[in-house]
Amino acid sequence: MAHDLIMLFVLAIPIACISWTVTHEEIFREPREYCTECSRNASSLLMRKFFYILTCEYCFSHYVTIAFLLITRYKLVYPDWRGYLVSFFSLVFVSNIYIGIFGKVKLGVTKERAEIKSIEKDVQLKDKAA
Repeated sequence: MAHDLIMLFVLAIPIACISWTVTHEEIFREPREYCTECSRNASSLLMRKFFYILTCEYCFSHYVTIAFLLITRYKLVYPDWRGYLVSFFSLVFVSNIYIGIFGKVKLGVTKERAEIKSIEKDVQLKDKAA
């Protein structure tokens, strides 16, 4: 059981990483903007929801988790189909905790960088005035 729990926390890391990267990082900006536009303007409800799934890290993490379960055949608690079900929701839960933590850390870093730029700008203005 200890091995299964370790695997839960380890497998959730790449799930969180992929989900965050696709839904937030610059490298996927253009496809994400396209999906955002389609999620707002598609004519059918089904198409709007499909494209929304590709822009929401929580929603997208479900699909990444399915892919990881197909690749790894990871089961938690039960050795049959119930193990897949428990592992599916457990992996989504843990990966989204990781995503939340990373989001807060990234926000803190962004805030610190903005404060540093502001201080540097103030120093440059004082130097020019002197």
